[in-house]
Amino acid sequence: MIKNELKTIAAIDFETANYGMESACALSMVRIRDNIDAERTFLIRPPNRNFRFTYIHGISWEDVQDSPTFAEIFDEISGFIKDADYLLAHNAPFDRGVLKSCCEYWGLKYPEIPFLCTLKGCRRGLSLRRNSLDYVCSHLNIPLKHHDSRSDAMAAAKIFIYLRKTGMSYTDML
Repeated sequence: MIKNELKTIAAIDFETANYGMESACALSMVRIRDNIDAERTFLIRPPNRNFRFTYIHGISWEDVQDSPTFAEIFDEISGFIKDADYLLAHNAPFDRGVLKSCCEYWGLKYPEIPFLCTLKGCRRGLSLRRNSLDYVCSHLNIPLKHHDSRSDAMAAAKIFIYLRKTGMSYTDML
């Protein structure tokens, strides 16, 4: 159990189709209260067919062409994160940027929930040569299928739980 100041955290991970931050093609969310208690994954049809990163995450236009757009799943996303005190990601500026860009693109209200960053937490609390998600997961024996949104979000959640058990505060990851 995470000690003191128990909060609700929603770990998120986006995969994008291309360099456009509004090109989300996958999203996974993992909710943490005292432990992981819920998760949700979506394939998302981005605004256009331009897929540049299939070689990284394995998702192509054919995989998402019949999936809902970000706007079409936004109510489900909002419902999942509505009670969260914090959103969480490994390299939070990326996922925050995708969330913000998708909201702006589709004319949706950006959820004003502060982000915690496990990358920042690892840099502050672990003495590793590198702090990339794959390296940290290897060090902590956390299973990872890198660039799979579900696996990446789950890994960030498990890293967060580990860091909290070592005594790291929320503010250390802001």
